[in-house]
Formats: sequence, C-alpha cells, structure tokens
Amino acid sequence: MTNVTLKYATRSVPRYTSYPTAPHFSNAVGAETYEQWLQAVDPQTPISLYLHVPFCDSMCHYCGCYTKVTKQEKPLRDYTDHLVKEVALVASKLPANQPVSHIHWGGGTPSILPHDCFLKVVNAVRSHFSFIDDMEHAIELDPRTVTPELAETLQLAGITRASLGVQDFDLKVQETVGRVQPYEQVRASVDALRAVGIEKINLDLMYGLPFQTLETVREAVALTVSLDPSRLALFGYAHVPWMKKHQRLIPEDKLPDAEERIALFDAATHALEQNGYEKIGLDHFAKADDPLAVAARAGTMRRNFQGYTTDEAEILIGIGASSIGKMPQGYIQNSPDFGGWERAVDAGTLPIARGIELDQDDRARAAIIMSLMTAYEVDVAAVAEAFDVDLAPLRACYPHLEELEADGIAERKGDIVHVTQTGRPLVRLVSAVFDAYLQTGKARHSVAV
Repeated sequence: MTNVTLKYATRSVPRYTSYPTAPHFSNAVGAETYEQWLQAVDPQTPISLYLHVPFCDSMCHYCGCYTKVTKQEKPLRDYTDHLVKEVALVASKLPANQPVSHIHWGGGTPSILPHDCFLKVVNAVRSHFSFIDDMEHAIELDPRTVTPELAETLQLAGITRASLGVQDFDLKVQETVGRVQPYEQVRASVDALRAVGIEKINLDLMYGLPFQTLETVREAVALTVSLDPSRLALFGYAHVPWMKKHQRLIPEDKLPDAEERIALFDAATHALEQNGYEKIGLDHFAKADDPLAVAARAGTMRRNFQGYTTDEAEILIGIGASSIGKMPQGYIQNSPDFGGWERAVDAGTLPIARGIELDQDDRARAAIIMSLMTAYEVDVAAVAEAFDVDLAPLRACYPHLEELEADGIAERKGDIVHVTQTGRPLVRLVSAVFDAYLQTGKARHSVAV
C-alpha cells in the first residue's frame, strides 16, 4: 500500500463494464430501435447471450444485484415461461439459427429455477440458435444450492464453466453479511460439479466486508486455492445503501476504512500470486494456462458486464427482466419491472425500457477505456484514427491526467497513455479521465479501491 493509493482510494468512479455506463441510458432507445438493430445483424456473426434470473431464496446483505427473494415455485415457473417467450421473440427478429459463441447465466441465483424449467430454457435457446463447436456455456452459482442432482442438470444443459460465490470463509464475517456457507459445503459443491465433468471452476472472493482482517483474508485465500479453481475474482465490496436498502443491515462501523481495504486487497493479491495465479486486469486471477491469462498476455482480453472475459462477440443479447445487451449501434436494457417485462413479452413486444445509441466519439472513448482497463495502455491518436474522430477533444482530456501523472499513477508520452504498476489498482481513475458523461450525470458510484 502507498500513500498515493490511499489518497485516491475513496474517489467515486464507475466500474467501466460498459461505456457509456448504465446511468446514462434513457428511454430515447426503445423496442422499435432495438428491433431495427436486431434485423441488421449479419447472419454469420457469432453472438453472445446473457440470461438473467433475478431470484434468490434469501438476500445476502452485501448484494448489489437486481434480484428478489422468493420461496415459492410458481413465480419461477411463470418467469421461465416468459424467458422462453422472450428467447423466441428475440430470435424472430434475428436471422434464422444465428450462431452463438458464448452463453452466460447470471442473477440472482440462476440455479434457483426448478431443474425442468432450467432445461426448458436451454432447449428453447437450442431450438432458435446454433451453437458453435467451442461455445462456452457459463453459470453463476450459490454453493449452498449445488447438489449432485443440480450438477447433473447443469451437465445435461451443456454447462462448461461454473462460477461460485465464496466471498469469505470466516464464520463471523459470513454471519454478519447473511451468507453462512462452511468450507465443507463449498468443497462439496466443487466436487459435485467436477464429478459430472464440469472442470472449469471460478471462485469469487470479496474484500472490504465487516470484520475482515488480514488473517481472515489470507485464510480465505488458502482455503479457496485448496479447491484448485482455474480462475478467481477478488471483488471489492461496494457499500451503496442508497441504492440497495438491504445493505443497511451491514454495520457500517465494522466496515474496514480505505487504508484497511487496501491492505486487505494487497494481502489477498500477494497470497494468490504466491500460489501461482496471475493477476488479470483490475480484480481477476487465473492459472497461467487458463484462456483468460493467455488472452491477457496476447492483448485480446475483453471487459463486459460479466467483468473480464475471453468473449470476443461484438453483440450481447440480454434475456430476462433488467438484463442489458450491447449491439454495434448501442446498448439496451430490458424493463426491470417484472410486470412490465412480462406484459411486453406476452404482447410480442421487445421489453426494452431504455438504452443509448452510440456515436463515433462514444465508440472511440469506449475503445480507449477498454484498452486501459485490459492492457493498461492506449495510443489515443491511433484510436482517433481508427474511429475517424477528431483527436482534439480527446487530447483535451490530457490536463485531467496531470495529477495522476504527478502522483505516479499514469504516464503520458505524446498520445500514448500508460498506467504504471503502482497505478494499476486505480486504473478506473485513469479511464474516467476520458469519460465524457461522468460530469453530466448524478449517478453515485463505488469507491476506486
């Protein structure tokens, strides 16, 4: 940890899983516009699908996802029926049998769907799209829900990668954040997945939670590494109770301060690197032979709403309430209102609530931010030339880099901007320099570290 890192740690900046970021979407983009974008898709272009299941059987206090709690099966079956309808609706606007290169299930807890419902959605996708040979089919899982029976269902569905939320193994931390899952339970989940041939396992850890210490974080890393995941994520807890009211259940006076958060992150990072995991981007780690590590070294890694990824598809189709998609023309988001989403789908209307259409300046700035977030360097002039935009407005951002340069966070030589080794944990701040929307919105974002 450095004093410089501490200086910037509490500054509020977006996570840049998209640019422009979601707070700047509006109802200027709706169903009619999205339909036109879908109809313009090249039949030979592989696309990516994101399936959102916004249900859990209990709410973790730290959760920042769009989800709701249900103990009933009927809402899940109703939701399944509408997912199937939306899959058919979107497919009807696309060329027949559009190839798919990547599928990702998120939530909520996607595996909360009854097993026959889960397979029903998968079969609907299979019937409307064609899967390329090496397609990755990934799902986010709560270890508390993984049983041998679920693992068999996932194997039948063709799941190839599973991401399990660990967060922390310390019982006091788990009790405070409302998610108790002993190590033995997580190990049983991993074993059940591997028993059916799902070998690609991601595990997610979290720092910045109440009652975490350097000792508990190091222990969490040691236990996590013992499960031999191919990838890990180390996410900073984003305390945003003004957006997520259930986070008020977390005792703020027990949260680590900025200096402690940095120390926790540094301790976990060091422990992971000591165990042979390469640091990938802002908060991911992978074994050297994992495709994500290979892509990072090759400069082909990407960043989207699921974080760092090897998914190179330029088109991401979001299915389900609140899901976000990306097209070459812009971003779109489904209605977060369950009733509105269902009514639109029942009426045969694409359930779009908002979005944003991109101009060339947006695309150029998105490319700059993507390069910084994935490779820690960008040639601004080369990007301007590639997107045929005026270089002057981009160069006008350089004065905003001066403080970061003075503090050793970034370096600039002409039009080449480089994030230093010291500055890498603060790469979002360097990216924010090129964000033309950041000063125009009122959205509040999470802290930088």
